[in-house]
Amino acid sequence: MSPRGVAIEGVRDRLFEAAERLLAREGPGALTSRAVTGEAGCAKGLLHNHFADFDEFVAHLVLRRFRLLAAAAEALPAQAGLRTVAENMTAGALALLDAHGPAFAALALARPAASARIQEAWRQGEPGLDSIEASFAAYLRAEQHLGRLPETEDCGALALAVVATAHHLLMTARPGAADPRERLRGLVAALANRKE
Repeated sequence: MSPRGVAIEGVRDRLFEAAERLLAREGPGALTSRAVTGEAGCAKGLLHNHFADFDEFVAHLVLRRFRLLAAAAEALPAQAGLRTVAENMTAGALALLDAHGPAFAALALARPAASARIQEAWRQGEPGLDSIEASFAAYLRAEQHLGRLPETEDCGALALAVVATAHHLLMTARPGAADPRERLRGLVAALANRKE
C-alpha cells in the first residue's frame, strides 16, 4: 500500500491495469472501487481522487480500451501487400476480440451512467467502432491500389461487415459458448472467397 499523502506515479494507468486484471480473472461483477484499489495496491479512496465517481472510472476504462484498439487498427493499412488480404483482415478482426472484450462489453452495458458517458465521449470525437471501421476500410483501399483487391469491391461495406460482426460477437458472448474467434475467421474467409 502507498503511504497516505505520497504521490503515486502513473496512478490512473495503475488503476486501469488493475481493473483489467480483475475483469480477466473474475468478470465485470467483481469490479468495484474497493476491488480495483486493492488490486492496484493503493489506498481505498485513491480512485475517487482521480475520478468523480466509479461510473466515470468505468467510462474512462472502456474509452481507454477503444483508444488502444483504434491505435492498433490504424496500423492495419501499413500491412497492405504483406501476407494475404484474408490473413491481414483476420488478424485485425481478432484483435477486436481480445481476452477481455466480452467483459468490457458486459461492463459498459451493466452501468447505464458509464454507458451514457461513453456515448457522449464518442459524440465528442473519442475513437470508437467508427474509427476502427475507417481504418479497416483504409486498409482495404490500400489493397485495391496494389491490385490485390478488385476495384469493384465496396471497401466500406466489407469493413462494416467485419467490425460489426466482431461487435456482435462481443455483445453476445456467453460463458461456455463457441469460440467467437472461429466465427469471425469464418466470416473473413467467406468474404475473401466469395465470387463477384
